[in-house]
Amino acid sequence: MNFTAKEYKNRLKKVQSEMQNKGIELLISQDTANINYLTGYDAWSFYYSQCVIVHANSDEPLCFVRAQDAGGAFITTYLKKENIIIYDEKYIHTWPTHPYDALVDLIKKKKWDKINIGVEMDSHYFTAYCYEKLKKGLPNAKILDSERLVNWVRVEKSIAEIEYMKKAATISEMAMKTAMETINPDVRQCDAVAEIQRTLFRGTPEYGGEYASIATLLPTGKGTSASHLTASDKKFVNGEATIIELSGTYKRYHAPIARTINLGKPDQKKLDAMKATNEALEEGINASKPGNTANDVAEKFWKVLDRHGIKKESRTGYSIGIGYPPDWGEHTLNIYKGDMTELKPNVCYHMIAVMQFGDWGVESSESIRITESGNELLCNFSRDLHVK
Repeated sequence: MNFTAKEYKNRLKKVQSEMQNKGIELLISQDTANINYLTGYDAWSFYYSQCVIVHANSDEPLCFVRAQDAGGAFITTYLKKENIIIYDEKYIHTWPTHPYDALVDLIKKKKWDKINIGVEMDSHYFTAYCYEKLKKGLPNAKILDSERLVNWVRVEKSIAEIEYMKKAATISEMAMKTAMETINPDVRQCDAVAEIQRTLFRGTPEYGGEYASIATLLPTGKGTSASHLTASDKKFVNGEATIIELSGTYKRYHAPIARTINLGKPDQKKLDAMKATNEALEEGINASKPGNTANDVAEKFWKVLDRHGIKKESRTGYSIGIGYPPDWGEHTLNIYKGDMTELKPNVCYHMIAVMQFGDWGVESSESIRITESGNELLCNFSRDLHVK
């Protein structure tokens, strides 16, 4: 168990309070990070149906998992044995039968089939098939979109969560250092990433790392004009730039970081773009303080880009914390114009400045924690264009 039972109970109470505000009597959450947040459950089992079930008046959530994964639930959650609900293996890949048939039976048995039920309509792993099973199996229930209710509760972190993110950040720094050392002309991209991954998993002598919820991203050469490219077996080329985006992970908490390296003397346009990128990022960081909004940060960031004549359409940040594939973002606040989410102490986000110019680009980012009086950068690594 990664946190005290008291912390898990506090999380449950916050979720139940939001349920009451939204008129939801029963919440079904299939977001893997939310399951972990509410129960502690942690296993690579999210590729098939599982969920956490929260009743508005319950003392503990229910963790709904397949029989093969029951042992993992007993080991990793804080829940009483009776609150781990196990469905039979007969439901696995035997369409039209489905695990949500068992879930419907459970809801009927509990006499929860005539109340307001909240579901995560846009959550990863909550499929159209899951939704249809609930709609057809519970015709007397009112099924509502919970609108990322648990995700929003997760936005403000506890001190224990912040400590985990700081450990993840230390691993991020170490992995970025490894990237800068191993990216060289005629080295295969996959060989560099192998060393990066080794660092991410080894962590420090005091604590190790885990798999990240996003693969190490490594666009290189013309690939720097695109986002989310991963390593191949091609070799790095002298004169080209490479963007590295990665995250250390500790007990599923992430602290992402992105930097850009150039092999050989860079063009002046790259140096200028990197300077403008970091200037915009710094302005956004300076505006990251309690009482401001995500929009305030975005306005400061884009004001610098406008001055330099740089066009950027995509958002420049998002909240972070617990992460499972395919994403380490929390799917809540965005650092983008128009997002009026208020920044409060212990809100954490990845502010990522990626600039793309046709057939090349540069990138830099920081994981930021809002403090009582300002902000704290979780990682400590130069944002300058790293030239080798």
